[in-house]
Amino acid sequence: MKVVSVNVGTPKRISVSDRTVLTSIFKSPVTGRVEVRGHNIAGDRQADLTVHGGPYKAVYCYPEEHYAFWRSELPDVELMPGNFGENLTTRGLNEETVQIGDRFRIGSVVLQVTQPRMPCYKLGIRFGRSDMIKRFWASNRPGIYFSVIEEGDLASGDAIEKVSHQMDSISVAEVVALYKREKTDRQLLERALRAPLFGGWKKGLREHSSALSDIT
Repeated sequence: MKVVSVNVGTPKRISVSDRTVLTSIFKSPVTGRVEVRGHNIAGDRQADLTVHGGPYKAVYCYPEEHYAFWRSELPDVELMPGNFGENLTTRGLNEETVQIGDRFRIGSVVLQVTQPRMPCYKLGIRFGRSDMIKRFWASNRPGIYFSVIEEGDLASGDAIEKVSHQMDSISVAEVVALYKREKTDRQLLERALRAPLFGGWKKGLREHSSALSDIT
C-alpha cells in the first residue's frame, strides 16, 4: 500500500447560479514532504468546519483504483488526483478491507480510520454536474476519513503500513451498506454501533436498529 499523491487546497469562492459558495474541494497535488498537524495537512484548509475537517475528518483518502470506474462513468472529464477533494490518493487501501478504528503509519504520521464520506452538494460543484452526489452515493466508493493520532510528515510515494487492527469492528464498506439498508445483519449492526465510528453515521444506524426491532 502506498500514497500516490498528496493533495491540498484552500477555500475559494465559486459562483453557482445566483449565489457564491465558499469551498475547498478544489485540491491539487503537492511535492515533497508535507507536515500533518492537529486536524490538517499543511497547505490545506476546510471552508466549512461544521461539516468538514475537525478531529474525525482531519485527512480524507480516496483510492486510486476508483478512478478507473469514474473514467468510465465520466468519459468527458479529465480526472487527476485530488479531483474528489481527497488529501491522499492511495493505492492498495480500500473500503472493503479497512475497518473502523484501524491505524496506519504513513511517513512519520499515524492515522486512525473514523468514518466513510457522506457526499455533499459541493461535489456537484466540483464536477459541474447536479447528479454527481447521487452518482457518488450509488457507487459505494465513499473514500475513508482519518483522525490524526501521531503528528509528523508524509509524502507521495510513502508506504502505508497498518500498525493496529480494531478487533470485532466493521469495514468502511459495511458501514455504508448498513446505512443504506443494503445489509440488515443484526450482529453486524451491533458491531457498527460498538465501533469507534464518528460523524452522523451512528444516528442513522440506530434508526435502522430500531426498525429491525419493530420487525422482530
